[in-house]
Amino acid sequence: MSTVAVIGAEAKIRGYALAGAVPLVAATEIDARAQWAALPAEVVAVVLTHEAAAALVEETAAPGAPLTAVMPA
Repeated sequence: MSTVAVIGAEAKIRGYALAGAVPLVAATEIDARAQWAALPAEVVAVVLTHEAAAALVEETAAPGAPLTAVMPA
């Protein structure tokens, strides 16, 4: 089954769990990279906070990366 994940600060992502997304808390750039690296194989799309997106520019552009969307700042 395909899954959507959300990476970013807890206060900004917690509500996404109500829609069935998997919230992955990342308080720092290092946390964001660690959460990205640990994404389960079933994740096909990732919603990123603006801060997480800034930390994951290279990772999101890599071939085979999940589809990504960035929350408005």
